[in-house]
Amino acid sequence: MTAIGARTTESPTHREMSSGLSTPVGFKNGTSGDLAVAINAILSASKPYSFLGINGQGRVAVVRTTGNGYGHIVLRGGDGRPNYDTVSVSMAEQAMKKAKLPANIVVDCSHANSFKNPELQPLVMADVVNQIRGGNCSLVGVMVESNIEADNQAIPADLAQFRCGCSVTDACVDRETTEKMIRDAAVLLRDVLPTRLND
Repeated sequence: MTAIGARTTESPTHREMSSGLSTPVGFKNGTSGDLAVAINAILSASKPYSFLGINGQGRVAVVRTTGNGYGHIVLRGGDGRPNYDTVSVSMAEQAMKKAKLPANIVVDCSHANSFKNPELQPLVMADVVNQIRGGNCSLVGVMVESNIEADNQAIPADLAQFRCGCSVTDACVDRETTEKMIRDAAVLLRDVLPTRLND
């Protein structure tokens, strides 16, 4: 799976590239929380494009794509407000239906959904799991900011002080927390997910 960030969802170049990928592509809602930019990106990437690019021999060439029909929205919150709750998810479903798109929604457990506090990511994921257990079929995945070590770090002037496995961008949950999140979800969804595949 590929994901396009909130600040590049509106980028024509990213939409064009996404139209030629052979993987599902998630487009994050805007940093303001606006869903329209992500929905427009999904629609745009589903269409064929022709644009200048580089071929397998490293030469400039015209790249032609057939469109990517596997776009989905990634809810990451916006303007300091989360949007993974049942009301926000329902609004996303309605917006996608209005755009004649399948309601495939991934929740980003980080960013505004956790107020950039990695300790809240397990709570966000637990809420999503509960929505699925409650019958929601549009929630198809989650994203977690995860690394070997928890939290984040600035790149030190003395690289000997650099902690390998600790993020230099967004603060993360550590490997042990990530494993627990996944295992807890697997237990709770063990009997639910097989029934969704048959629907």
